[in-house]
Amino acid sequence: MAEQTLKEKTAKGLFWGGLSNGVQQVLNLVFGLILARILNASDYGMVGMLAIFSAIASTIQESGFTAALTNQKEIRHEDYNAVFWFSTLTGVLFYLILFFCAPLIAKFYDKSELIGLSRVVFLGFLFGGLGIASNAYLFKTLMVKERAKIDIVSLLCSGIVGVTLALNGFAYYGLAIQTTTYIGVGSLLKLYFAPWKPTFCFDFQPLRSMFGFGSKLILTNIFTQISNNIFSVVFGKFYSPSQVGFYTQGQKWMVMGHQLIGGMINGIAQPVLVQVMDDKERQALVFRKMVRFGAFISFPAMLGLAFVAKEFIWIFLGEKWLESVPFLQLFCIWGAMGYLSQLYVNLLMTYSRSDIYLFGMIFVGLFQIIVVWVLYPFGIFNMVIGYIGVSFLSILFWHYFVKKELPIKSISICKDIIPYLAISILTFVLVDCILSEVTNLYLLLLGKICLSVILYIVLLKLLGSKIFEECLFFVKNKSLC
Repeated sequence: MAEQTLKEKTAKGLFWGGLSNGVQQVLNLVFGLILARILNASDYGMVGMLAIFSAIASTIQESGFTAALTNQKEIRHEDYNAVFWFSTLTGVLFYLILFFCAPLIAKFYDKSELIGLSRVVFLGFLFGGLGIASNAYLFKTLMVKERAKIDIVSLLCSGIVGVTLALNGFAYYGLAIQTTTYIGVGSLLKLYFAPWKPTFCFDFQPLRSMFGFGSKLILTNIFTQISNNIFSVVFGKFYSPSQVGFYTQGQKWMVMGHQLIGGMINGIAQPVLVQVMDDKERQALVFRKMVRFGAFISFPAMLGLAFVAKEFIWIFLGEKWLESVPFLQLFCIWGAMGYLSQLYVNLLMTYSRSDIYLFGMIFVGLFQIIVVWVLYPFGIFNMVIGYIGVSFLSILFWHYFVKKELPIKSISICKDIIPYLAISILTFVLVDCILSEVTNLYLLLLGKICLSVILYIVLLKLLGSKIFEECLFFVKNKSLC
């Protein structure tokens, strides 16, 4: 019965996580296409230059509390309350600091327009802190359905705001206000949906037990954000806003696709793995099933996006964005495997191994920064290739440490993912051959998508994929609703 209960929870989590991320990506697609038609590469580049500051401050604000609270067996009201007030007060503090640092940021990039823009972008810290404790509660208790509603409503509201402002000539300010609106609406809805509510009791004593684990996550995530956003800084300093915009646009569409897979899995991975951590053999089986499920979705989705990248960008964004196609394709290749790296990290978090996570991200991040520095004279594209190459090597690093906690062999992981990789590649090769004579962009895009989906499903059924059969069963199962 326990196994069935866990299966049901996992299935519901994946279903609602998938539904939420699917709807979000559709909305992101619609709003993104509209904004890309209205705005230009320079507008995206201006906002992209500020990404690293927002990411680092948000990481410090969250302080690893979600992961720390998830790992605790018993949580009191005081624990959530301490997190709420800490994150709220740090949000106010960081906004004030960055508000007065805005002129320095503008001076670094030599763009005075960033003073006002950064002060709008950083408003997200004021709103973001309000929802961290409530989000931790929703995550811990696997309230995926509620989180799905929150994310969809937040995205819908912010998208409407962003498009409205862009149509009225606000340019990059529209993008900044859109982001702030998304964070603000999301935080308020998290407070509303979470059964737990904050009280006016300023007791930060419970944070002490979390800081040992959380402090390493803070340092880790700061370094991760520096590594992830290093290109925005380098490009913003040494290249034009347009070039930053092409890079940002290519990465943006990959991230949207990747979030569909990562959002589904990360939304339930750590809580589910924590529930079975007393039985390592069972935990290994659960982990490997997640690996197979990720491969089943990630390879066709991300490699498929790379497959149709040129037609997609040309038709929906316009010819002016074609320079972003190579970046999109490169990032999609990494995006296909990126979910595996996230799963490894989630497993390490269930064992509270934030020390390994810290060491790993610093090691990988430094390696990536060195590669970027070495390849800088060879151009932007080669820098991205080197950066992504290091990301692939990092999977071996994470597997080495996961193996110390759980009896999982690399050959087993390969057996789990290679069939779906092979089927995906075979699908796209066959479709490319079938459509080799088609020259109309619209027919080519439609044909690639439809034929790829049909052929992939047919191959899965012919080869008797258990993951595919289980997904069909759970989608039809009324208990998901």
